[in-house]
Amino acid sequence: MFSEATRNFIRQNRFRDVKKLALSVNNKDFAGIDLSEAMIQIAGRQSVEKKLPSWYENDDIIYPRHLPLEQCSSEWTARYKASVVSGTKLVDLTGGFGVDCAFISGKFGSAIYVERQKALCDIAGQNFRTLHLDHIQVVNDDAENYLNTMPPAGCIYLDPARRNHSGKKIIAISDCEPNLNALRCVLLEKSDCLLVKLSPMLDIHLALQSLPETSEIHIVSVDNECKELLFLLKKEVIESPMLVCVDLKKNGMSSSFSFRQQEEKDSCVRYSSGLQQYLYEPNSSVLKAGAYKSVALKYDLEKLHVDSHLYTSDSYKPDFPGRVFEIETMTSFNKSELKSAMKGTTQANLGVRNFPASADELKKKLKLQDGGSQYLFATTLADGKKVLLLCRKMQ
Repeated sequence: MFSEATRNFIRQNRFRDVKKLALSVNNKDFAGIDLSEAMIQIAGRQSVEKKLPSWYENDDIIYPRHLPLEQCSSEWTARYKASVVSGTKLVDLTGGFGVDCAFISGKFGSAIYVERQKALCDIAGQNFRTLHLDHIQVVNDDAENYLNTMPPAGCIYLDPARRNHSGKKIIAISDCEPNLNALRCVLLEKSDCLLVKLSPMLDIHLALQSLPETSEIHIVSVDNECKELLFLLKKEVIESPMLVCVDLKKNGMSSSFSFRQQEEKDSCVRYSSGLQQYLYEPNSSVLKAGAYKSVALKYDLEKLHVDSHLYTSDSYKPDFPGRVFEIETMTSFNKSELKSAMKGTTQANLGVRNFPASADELKKKLKLQDGGSQYLFATTLADGKKVLLLCRKMQ
């Protein structure tokens, strides 16, 4: 899409600070080079180094301006989506930069990428050719317009825009574009299954009230940061959908925990009368899904308090979906007892769970700096006692 001179300029300056580079060049000195486009490409490539490492390494990937790069999926979440659905034909109605379509389409015989912005269609088409994804057809059209005229497909993928016209982030399904609530019936009529990416801030229980055909919900985190909610809808109404809590690790060591909402409602959990040897903290996906009782039952753990969401056991569970610590000391906040337990500790990783003070307030009181190998949890036990737990991280 660029002249060879422009391509060479991009390659030679790919590691430069874009703002400083823009100030140091002018069109007279670089005849035949599209400097404006070169800056966009250098900035775009730099912005995806950690988000899309395999694309970053490819000299021939073309980048749009900033917003589509900010909104696109990471490589890890895109690969995960490709594990959720498969079939003969995929239609991605909200193509954007094309990351999800590129990865998910690998599980389909053919795919159609739909995007209303012509510039993004041109970029995606070029990138698909670069990546040898010749089975993807690019269509420049509005999602709703294309949906109304398209033939049936095995799977439709939808990633509604979660920013309003002023650029402010939005969460509610009805506020996003296209409006899933308004199009749900047509989407399910035109596909065997519908995969929708929604905001990680969305209330899952409220969303299910407007999406009764949901068969699975995938709560996807990357390195313990909740990134996406994926709703998989099919034609029939499901009373108790499966919730899949996934924490993807960039080093490849991922964890998964699944349960049904009805199982969580029907479960009874044991509360610990005293701390045992190990402390368990569920990952962000498990907590977002609300698997507070299910995770305790599956791993035979006792809960510290109904609102603490920390668990304990005398046996080590290496496959637990979260962090595991060995408890070294428990102390109250009595000044002399606390001083003895801390043993001069000045640096620690502090977590606060169901406690009447914030982490910043506690760090100031305890005169602690962040970091080090020591882990502290300020929490409440089943009998209402406020304690500080000094721990050693196992995983």
